[in-house]
Amino acid sequence: MIPIRCLSCGKVVSGYYEEFQKRTQDGENPKDVLDDLGLNKYCCRRMLIAHVEVW
Repeated sequence: MIPIRCLSCGKVVSGYYEEFQKRTQDGENPKDVLDDLGLNKYCCRRMLIAHVEVW
């Protein structure tokens, strides 16, 4: 379960997770996907890149 907000800055990041996951599984570069989604801060980018699904 992805955290709703970034732990460092508090920006809502959970809304971007499904699109990020779908696009990276389709073979897009994670850097380009994060740039397209408008996630420019390294702390928010970390939240999506480092997330591991536990289920």
